[in-house]
Amino acid sequence: MTLLKGKVALVTGAARGIGKAIALKFASEGADVAFTDLMIDEVGRDTQKEIEAFGVKGKGFVSNAADFDQAHQTVKDIVREFGRIDVLVNNAGITRDGLILRMTEDQWDRVIQVNLKSAFNFIHAVAPVMMKQKNGSIINMASVVGVSGNAGQANYAASKAGMIALAKSIAKELGSRGIRANAIAPGFILTDMTAGLPEEVKAEWAGQIPLRRGGTPQDVANVATFLASDLSSYVTGQTLHCCGGMNT
Repeated sequence: MTLLKGKVALVTGAARGIGKAIALKFASEGADVAFTDLMIDEVGRDTQKEIEAFGVKGKGFVSNAADFDQAHQTVKDIVREFGRIDVLVNNAGITRDGLILRMTEDQWDRVIQVNLKSAFNFIHAVAPVMMKQKNGSIINMASVVGVSGNAGQANYAASKAGMIALAKSIAKELGSRGIRANAIAPGFILTDMTAGLPEEVKAEWAGQIPLRRGGTPQDVANVATFLASDLSSYVTGQTLHCCGGMNT
């Protein structure tokens, strides 16, 4: 399929997990894909090879998304290498869970920096590129807890709520330049992070989801592909829930 043929996508934090699934799905739809991670180790190099196996260009870039200057330099390097950036997926993120009274300042600051400030950094760097092109799609990876909140995740929920509001604000600021901005709010997604949970815990969560299953990284990647493609050319400022109905 070629929904993204001719487009160049940048996915942050994509050496593995949901970010990798998005990068590979984009590649399968014809996009050239640049991706970032804190380090491009053997896993990252394998991701690049998997992207290139679709007959497109792929390259991993070492970048700390939470660092403003690094983000800007990375965007410059990608434009030099790929010529343009049509899609930005702000996927970089971490968790540092804990009840608010026990949460340290570092736990709070680190999650906000990696999850939310990183999105600001890359949007700030990519926006001039997309404005010159008069076209672009920005996708923020949020979460259902950014809408509903979650005990023990005040920092994470706040960062993801910020991702939603950031997308809405950017949609209003840059819409006249042909740039769209949306957010995806995944629910319980089966990743390496959740693989270690006891089976009874996963079963309990699945039982609370109308579709009676956890989502997969591919489910999220499919939604990202819609938002990245021209199929969503009149969709901006929206939050698409990919949660099996758990947050209705």
